Amino acid sequence: LDPTLIPFLKNIFNIILKALLVISVMGMVGIEMTSFIALLGAAGLAIGLALQGTLQNFAGGVMILIFKPFKVGDYIEAQGFAGSVKEIQIFNTVLTTPDNSVVIIPNSPLSTNAMKNYSSMETRRIDFSFGTGYDDDIDKSKALLMKLAQGNDIVMKDPEPMVVVEALADSSVNLKLRVWVKSSEYWNLYFGMTETVKKEFDKAGISIPYPQQDVHLIK
Repeated sequence: LDPTLIPFLKNIFNIILKALLVISVMGMVGIEMTSFIALLGAAGLAIGLALQGTLQNFAGGVMILIFKPFKVGDYIEAQGFAGSVKEIQIFNTVLTTPDNSVVIIPNSPLSTNAMKNYSSMETRRIDFSFGTGYDDDIDKSKALLMKLAQGNDIVMKDPEPMVVVEALADSSVNLKLRVWVKSSEYWNLYFGMTETVKKEFDKAGISIPYPQQDVHLIK
C-alpha cells in the first residue's frame, strides 16, 4: 500500500468496525434493531448537519488520497504554512516545519485552495539577484558569475546557467544568475552560492553597493 493510505485507512476501519461491533452486540442481546437503525439514521442526519465542516474535511481527505496532489514526505506550502507532510489523517494533514514545529491543516481547504508542492518535480530553478556598482565592469561581473555557476558540481549543465542584467536600479546594476538543480540540492546551492559570490566579488574588487542618495546643496 501507499504509505499515505495506511494511517488514513486504519482510522476509517477502526471507526467502522467499532460501530459494527456495537450494533452486533445490541442485536445479540435482543434489542430490536429495526427501530434502532431508523433512530440511528435520523441521528446521523442531525449529526451530519451539525458537522458539515468536519464532513467537508473528510471529503477533502478522500480527494487528496485519490488525486494525490501531494504525499507523505513532500514539502508543500499551503494556507500560509510550509513544511514536510508527516501524515494525512481523516480530517487533517499534519506538516512538520523546518524549525521542527507541527502544523495541522484541515483537509477541506487543502483540497479546494491553491497549494504549492516543492517536491513534485525532480529539478528546480534558482534565480539569484546580485547588485554591482555603476562603476564596476558589467562584463567582468557576468563572466565571474558564469564561471562560478559552471564550476559548481551541483549546478546542472542542461539547462545551461544564464546571467543577464536584470535592472538598472537606483543604487546598483542588478545581475540575475539563473541555474537549475535537483530539488534535493536546492538549499545547499542557494546558501553556498550566495556566500561564494560575496567572497569572489571581494577578491575581484567588484562592489556590492548599499542603498544611497546623493544630496546636492544649492546656495
